[in-house]
Amino acid sequence: MSYVTDPRVDTYIDALPAWQQAICHQVRDLVHEADPEVVETIKRTVQPYFVLDGNICALLAAKTHVNVFLYDGAIVPDPEGIITAGHDNKTARTVAVEEGETLNAPALLAMFRQIIANNRAGGWRKLKREN
Repeated sequence: MSYVTDPRVDTYIDALPAWQQAICHQVRDLVHEADPEVVETIKRTVQPYFVLDGNICALLAAKTHVNVFLYDGAIVPDPEGIITAGHDNKTARTVAVEEGETLNAPALLAMFRQIIANNRAGGWRKLKREN
């Protein structure tokens, strides 16, 4: 798959251990697969974000795992139970992937697509007000 990358995101990912790089590359590919208009950027000085009409997700590598923050206002269904933290968070939830774990790519891709659809519909804050 070919997409426009932000060299600052490359710098962030390239500095990680190989197992974290692999997870970050997989997440990056999935979010771009969800919609070819996704844009990469850096927020909070160094953290990679993926945006399209609002935040979709962000990456944060920790010592023992990679956090994928989903900016969905906790309104996107999680039928496969991939959310690992932030279940009651009002802004973002987390999918943490540890070394040796397999990322549930189909479930994450479905969530990315729903977050993007929600962003295009005005964002999760607007959607929550309407329900």
